[in-house]
Amino acid sequence: MYQLQGYRDGRLDALAATPFRTAVVDLARDAGASYFRADEIGRLKASGKRMLAYFEIGSIESFRPDFDAVRADGARLLLNEWPSWPGEHFVRYWEPRWWDLAVRPRLDRALAAGFDGVYLDTPLAYEEIDLALVPGFDRTGLAARMADLIVRISAHVKRSKPSFVVYPQNSPELREYPGYLDAIDGIGMEELFFRATDERCDADFCAANLAATRKLRDAGKTVLAVDYATRPENVAEACRRYREEGFEGYVTVRALDTIAAPCP
Repeated sequence: MYQLQGYRDGRLDALAATPFRTAVVDLARDAGASYFRADEIGRLKASGKRMLAYFEIGSIESFRPDFDAVRADGARLLLNEWPSWPGEHFVRYWEPRWWDLAVRPRLDRALAAGFDGVYLDTPLAYEEIDLALVPGFDRTGLAARMADLIVRISAHVKRSKPSFVVYPQNSPELREYPGYLDAIDGIGMEELFFRATDERCDADFCAANLAATRKLRDAGKTVLAVDYATRPENVAEACRRYREEGFEGYVTVRALDTIAAPCP
């Protein structure tokens, strides 16, 4: 399951009672500075769940507690705003200061809180950065730097805890870059079958994403698939496809603010 907000009373108790094997939650109950504690994550793990901490590695939202430091940094880390998510900016994720200000502190917090791994959003930043803001870069170079960041993340956490898992979200094509495949334990994939909401994913990029995801599955990586649908027939179809593909799957709403029923 995958929930980033709407935790009842700011707690994870409702999740503890569910049959899910893997749960993705934000580092913080308020997506801000009220971080989940080790005792809270421990109770979820005691219920048989593998707990993954969500955060972004290619962008930053204005409500995050480290946003002001990133915005003020002399490395000019902030780039263009993401039109789909007002208040969120892509960043120069290859800069050492991004690692120091945002990535490493978040990784260390996830480790200290007892999470089993991290779920890393916005690797797709390499496709969305305004190239006019980064002279000398092209998409291939930006993709390579994103793969490098994920490799560095994996090395950092596995030095501290070898069993700690790393799941990037989307951008399965990064598997083509050196070191990436060995660095990850699996991938989270959105909208393989249904886009938000209840819109069948039949565009060319949907087929390309599915083909690349299958290659990761065939390489032994776990796939955590998330589709956005509420119509019963679409939920049932997505769950059927997960079973056929050998993916771990979850069908929910785009706001990621509730606990949906598990696939049978």
